[in-house]
Amino acid sequence: MEPLLAEELRSDKIRASDVVETRAGVSFKGTRETAYRACLWSRIANRVLLPLKTFPAPNPEKLYGGVKSIRWSDHLTPKETIAVDFSSSQSEISHTHYGALKTKDAICDQLKSVQGERPSVQTKNPDIQINVYVLKDEATVSIDLSGTSLHLRGYRDENTAAPLKENLAAAILMHAGWPTKLAEARAKPDFKPAMLPAFLDPMCGSGTLVIEAAMMAAQIAPGAERKHFGFLKWRQHDSALWKKIVNEAISGEMRDKKLFPKIVGYDADFRAVRAALSNLESAELTGFAHIEKRELALCESIAPCGIFVANPPYGERLGDEEQLQELYGRLGDTLKQKFKGWEGYIFTGSEPLSKLIGLRASRRYVLYNGAIECRLFKYELY
Repeated sequence: MEPLLAEELRSDKIRASDVVETRAGVSFKGTRETAYRACLWSRIANRVLLPLKTFPAPNPEKLYGGVKSIRWSDHLTPKETIAVDFSSSQSEISHTHYGALKTKDAICDQLKSVQGERPSVQTKNPDIQINVYVLKDEATVSIDLSGTSLHLRGYRDENTAAPLKENLAAAILMHAGWPTKLAEARAKPDFKPAMLPAFLDPMCGSGTLVIEAAMMAAQIAPGAERKHFGFLKWRQHDSALWKKIVNEAISGEMRDKKLFPKIVGYDADFRAVRAALSNLESAELTGFAHIEKRELALCESIAPCGIFVANPPYGERLGDEEQLQELYGRLGDTLKQKFKGWEGYIFTGSEPLSKLIGLRASRRYVLYNGAIECRLFKYELY
């Protein structure tokens, strides 16, 4: 997902500079506004961290001293609650709870020596979230500007079993070229809504792919409905600037249904359909996408061209691999027989099952669903 995130950060929505892909992340530079834009507009990122200091931490004492040397009064007062997210790799300090405790003690001791009071710890929804990562005995201490993970858009009220994370769904759609195809169609001088590609998810579950596709089509900022960010109680927060950026995003939304592509989701389980419709309503996108109960066998093309994306179960968490063999064969038959002129994408964690689709993939992308290594297969349908 790193190349997709790097592309996002360079876009006009975020305007970051010095964007560099790293392992499991992307570093970038910019102003406070750039950081706010990343929190508001990134569909891919989990977190946006502001590094404060990097220093050697070969033992707990050095960790404590390094954390205490940061001027914490620039970032919070004793009135704010704090939490520490600590992780380490290939380092002497391997006990994450102990590392978090030493970090918390250093912050509290320093603030008490300067302001006479200690901040309280609140592990759930703290005012200020501090992130510490120790790699090969070198610690980087950051303020977590996102707070909770950015994949939590705020629209998911109801889940089905094994729901797809919102940022993973967004990555699938970006690899499928969904936002690019929409932008290219709308940029044509003779643009008509009929030129827009359609989108269909035949196994939509709780509707994550459908809703993310609709949000992209409507140019809705993924963070626009979030109630909490990690910077809202930060001492350097500029509330007027944040309000300006959010209002600008809301004013740029495309809410004209006449200029909207066809976006459809089907599922054979009525409970999944009910959850998807509830989530669509929470995202304030009722009427911008159509979701209904329908078996895969009854799935039909809804336009001359479009993007077909399916995330079938693959035996890791839902269903048994043997029972799923027939399903993958039917998926391949549906693509071949009913979706000529479309692009098909299947996201799965099972390479053996993917072979039963019976189509030659023109591209494949590796993406992780949690710890599960998965692949997104692209099929050209003629």
